[in-house]
Amino acid sequence: MATNRWTKEQLKLAFHLYCQLPFGKLDMRTPEVIKLAGLIGRTPGAVAMKLSNFASLDPAITSTGRKGLEGASNLDREIWDEFHADWEALAVESEMLRRKLDADAQPMDDSDEQLIPEDFTGETRKVVTEQRIKQSFFRRAVLSSYRGRCCMSGLSEPRLLVASHIVPWSKDKANRLNPSNGLCLSAIHDRAFDKGLITISDDMRVVVSEELKRNKEAFVVEVLLPLEGRVIELPERFAPQPEFIAWHRNELFLDSRG
Repeated sequence: MATNRWTKEQLKLAFHLYCQLPFGKLDMRTPEVIKLAGLIGRTPGAVAMKLSNFASLDPAITSTGRKGLEGASNLDREIWDEFHADWEALAVESEMLRRKLDADAQPMDDSDEQLIPEDFTGETRKVVTEQRIKQSFFRRAVLSSYRGRCCMSGLSEPRLLVASHIVPWSKDKANRLNPSNGLCLSAIHDRAFDKGLITISDDMRVVVSEELKRNKEAFVVEVLLPLEGRVIELPERFAPQPEFIAWHRNELFLDSRG
């Protein structure tokens, strides 16, 4: 059994799980919580309490009046800060730690969504494995934060949902896996956002480009144009960072590029 004091490795595994569970599932009855508890020699209740400690550090939660369980330790805050400083390294490290404890461990989500082009010619198995870990972590973190629904349309069919980057992964390595750099979008909304046909204002409303407004196709008129001015559904955790939203609007949005 573990000692009373949480180790840094245990806290990394707990925060890794915190990122990928819906806020409403930070509970001792949740199967993933029970599983992790068994792997690290803690009770499900202790793991659930630690997840709630992390929730108390999340501005997206505290700013809405919700509270996690108070009593986060200095080491909890250190782990929070470490992840925010290097999401890629910590996501991979935590998954590898988990696999050492669980011989049957598989990535939580083996969606075929890719963060990078699937061209690994000459690359090692290690690189391929790490990229799949990263794409799985980002997708799980973003979709769970948005309750598994497109934040613009409300669509909840997981096979049609994308963990969409606000600032493209190729433009900001440090924030490739930062859930605050993600939106849960349907595949069509993701494509429109990625191509600068739509963007988001500082007050989290959808802005439709003039080019799209000139398109008279029935689908555009019925599905995309009504998005203008609609407030996106904000996530339960990891709210979009204003600087990422501003970057997209200033650098990718077609109207800003003339």
